[in-house]
Amino acid sequence: MRTPTLRRRESQGAPEGWSEAVHPVLRDVYAARGVLHPAQAEHRLRHLLAPQALGGLARAVDLLIEAIAGDWSIVIAGDYDCDGATGTAVAVRGLRLLGARRVGYAIPNRFVHGYGLSPALVASLDPAPQLIVTVDNGVASLAGVAAAKARGIRVIVTDHHLPGEQLPAADALVNPNVLEVRACGHGTPACAQCADDARMNREFPSRALAGVGVMFYLLLAVRAGLRGKGAFAARTEPDLSCLLDLVALGTVADLVPLDFNNRVLIEAGLKRIRSGRACPGITALVEAGKRSLASICASDLGYAVGPRLNAAGRMEDMRLGVECLLTDDPGQARELAARLSVINQERRDLQEAMVAEAEAMIGALALEGVGQRTGVTLYEPSWHAGVVGLVASKLKERLHRPVIAFAPADEERPDELRGSARSIAGFHVRDALAAIDARMPGLIERFGGHAMAAGLSLKASDYPRFADAFDALAREWLDEERLQAVLYTDGELPPGTFNLDLARQLRDGGPWGQGFPEPLFDNLFECAQWRAMGERHWRLSLRDPRDGGVHEAVMFNVRAAAPPPRLRAVYELTINEWQGRESARLLLRHVEPAP
Repeated sequence: MRTPTLRRRESQGAPEGWSEAVHPVLRDVYAARGVLHPAQAEHRLRHLLAPQALGGLARAVDLLIEAIAGDWSIVIAGDYDCDGATGTAVAVRGLRLLGARRVGYAIPNRFVHGYGLSPALVASLDPAPQLIVTVDNGVASLAGVAAAKARGIRVIVTDHHLPGEQLPAADALVNPNVLEVRACGHGTPACAQCADDARMNREFPSRALAGVGVMFYLLLAVRAGLRGKGAFAARTEPDLSCLLDLVALGTVADLVPLDFNNRVLIEAGLKRIRSGRACPGITALVEAGKRSLASICASDLGYAVGPRLNAAGRMEDMRLGVECLLTDDPGQARELAARLSVINQERRDLQEAMVAEAEAMIGALALEGVGQRTGVTLYEPSWHAGVVGLVASKLKERLHRPVIAFAPADEERPDELRGSARSIAGFHVRDALAAIDARMPGLIERFGGHAMAAGLSLKASDYPRFADAFDALAREWLDEERLQAVLYTDGELPPGTFNLDLARQLRDGGPWGQGFPEPLFDNLFECAQWRAMGERHWRLSLRDPRDGGVHEAVMFNVRAAAPPPRLRAVYELTINEWQGRESARLLLRHVEPAP
């Protein structure tokens, strides 16, 4: 693992207008993230951006209102990750609240149908629905949308992934990241409506919505459209805020940047969970992850709840996860959450074995003198295609290089490889795949994704050629400075601030996450005492040499034999709950010897 350079975040301005009840440390943490005034941390729903500003909604709303009025059969076509599962549940629950009576869903099995709205998934819909609404996929599903249209099915695409050169011929497309249109299914060059939708997206202030967030926005717009037509004159208008626990979970789990708008959505969802108003599935998943419902935070969703849902899509069938989110029976929800926990443990065991194999490969390459690839690719015929993304993520963290891990698509297609990519700052991995595709047409069969994560397919026989091309492009795009890992901190905590009050304020000051990172501090300590917990964890007592104060700390998944006697630690100030009592504790993220 490359040792990171520690760098302290700089304030982006002078904090103003804060109450004295807000700890000065928290004010400084906010200022380093550009939050200078209390209003910028007021994550209330009334500050949510208006849905009508999002491009593509007008056509989608009109079609859904027609579908509800005409009692059409509707299928929600989701994705097999947590964002897709929560988005599917939001769509099904939300459309039923708005009056749709015949709403079902279809989640592709990654080993049978491939990704997204594929022709294989469309062919599996029997009988054919009158309308398909995609969630968290579809912008790259040109063939799948065409297959649906050929069967006479109307299609609404809702997605947040980056588009390719051409958009699908959907009846409506809602995607905040469609910013320009070269060609669409309605005409070449792009039709006026698609071009106008792209213009609206360019002006929309928050393009960081996850797939579940895009679907929630569509439902808000449909409700407004129904309201304008007098649909709620004879019945109570549905409260769509009951879906926000699902929106929060999907947004956190998909690692989209937590801009202000996403923080509003997440905080509203967390409040529902804390108040005991979450759907039974989320309640059961939180309890299965041994987290407190009353004090749950965004990181709990990301580390304890999201992986349990993702495991179903990686290892088996995401329909199990969707059913957990759709049931209103607490007993059934607990049964499904227990099954998801078992699958998640199987995923963890398999991931650990695959990561060990990947590290052995890296070590062998280093011994052969060819281990210094800038763009790292790994392939093992025995690997599981649903877990290679996690392998790529772990290796990316340890090597601080873009990594793509490959596995056979499935047992019946060993000649087709599925790859999952994870990247570092400064290397837009989806753009990198597009560049390789342009330089070497036909090498990559399919690809898509974001700046930091992407997926692709190629023939096994083409793997060596692709590995060389990816490394060459990474060398071209990345200089040595980009290849040096940087760990940003919020500086030292002053003496006397290692207390429960500040720990609570930091916990409640979020939601923290991607693009709005949790507060991390770095201080010099003396290791007064330590002991191992299991094989890879430490429990420590750290003495602050400035005042002699001793602070309890833990560190998980340690790779060193023992902590140094004098060290600089990067840590979070967290709350430890034990037997009904709370205390402040340091959660160490990085340790290095200090002189």
